[in-house]
Amino acid sequence: MIRFQQNARPRTDTPSHLFAIGQTVRMKSRGGLLLKTAELFEIKSRLPVKDGSPQYRIRSDQETHERVTTEDNLEPAGNPVAGNNPAA
Repeated sequence: MIRFQQNARPRTDTPSHLFAIGQTVRMKSRGGLLLKTAELFEIKSRLPVKDGSPQYRIRSDQETHERVTTEDNLEPAGNPVAGNNPAA
């Protein structure tokens, strides 16, 4: 018999998703490999955590398929590129 604890607090050891559905992101480059870093992706859905990192289903307008990736492979697309700040 399974008993559930009343008034139990939700578990907080599961990381929460950083990106929202509909948000534009880009893939981080890995070890100097040139990806299509200018390629932007839209978050289509949030998926369960895998190996401690939240997962996402993402899609690019330039591709005919969706991808699944973990949060540690993504960065917000709105981040300015270092050294490209005319005010500095």
